[in-house]
Amino acid sequence: MSVLVNKDSKIIVQGFTGSEGSFHAEQMIKYGTPVVGGVTPGKGGTTHLDKPVFNTVEDAVRKAKADTSIIFVPPAFAADAIMEAADAGIKVIITITEGIPIKDMIKALNFIKNKDCRLIGPNCPGVITPEEAKVGIMPGFVFKKGKVGLVSKSGTLTYEAADQVVKQGLGISTAIGIGGDPLIGTSTKEAIQLLVEDKDTDCVVMIGEIGGQLEPEAAKWYKESGSKKPVVGFIAGETAPAGRTMGHAGAIVGGSDDTAQAKKSIMKDSGIHVVDSPAEIGKKVAEVMAVES
Repeated sequence: MSVLVNKDSKIIVQGFTGSEGSFHAEQMIKYGTPVVGGVTPGKGGTTHLDKPVFNTVEDAVRKAKADTSIIFVPPAFAADAIMEAADAGIKVIITITEGIPIKDMIKALNFIKNKDCRLIGPNCPGVITPEEAKVGIMPGFVFKKGKVGLVSKSGTLTYEAADQVVKQGLGISTAIGIGGDPLIGTSTKEAIQLLVEDKDTDCVVMIGEIGGQLEPEAAKWYKESGSKKPVVGFIAGETAPAGRTMGHAGAIVGGSDDTAQAKKSIMKDSGIHVVDSPAEIGKKVAEVMAVES
């Protein structure tokens, strides 16, 4: 089992014929991802990468039974692409686009909240269920199939953690890059919940960063859930000075409550196995899974 995407997903690419959409769609198809086509207004009826092109997402849903979309649309038009996908009945919307204006994202999030869909991102690396579906920009060769779920705000740390887990002889069930923008569709808590409740995920890795309350909210949910499924956590940006933006647009330390130390303390109190360095993630996962078995 997996969460969000798998071999049975029917995936379309919005912004299919653009340079980024073309490059990453080709990589996804080579990986074996079930891409059923793409959307580029005005190019419907043609083919690209040997897949059909549709004028609208509605056409793709009707003709190709699409249920998942990945968005490579420029920032000025990306929010409209999200709303179009939700309105057409797409269930999982993965938005790679970075730099979507805040006012546009507010509009998009308000629009989709009453729709039967889940938004991942924006400004994220995507979602991968290894050996089934790579719906994103991550290097697929790093990920091997297994029972460790992974949630991260950072793309590069997602790849690093997956590599470490694999080097321990383990593998990944599903890895979810939630995105680094201030306004995102799926929070750390929601992503953690998906994996904790997945019967084929035996351990979860949660990678967060300074700024905001996403990780404390996730830790609180985990503690209150009473789950015995182990969670390994890491917070990036411990040496960042207070008040300065570091890395992602959402990574701004506003005070004592959202520093790395404060988050790590909350996570530890919630029963999460916290490591101080990303280099320790793989070993800690292997350690806690050995105890559980």
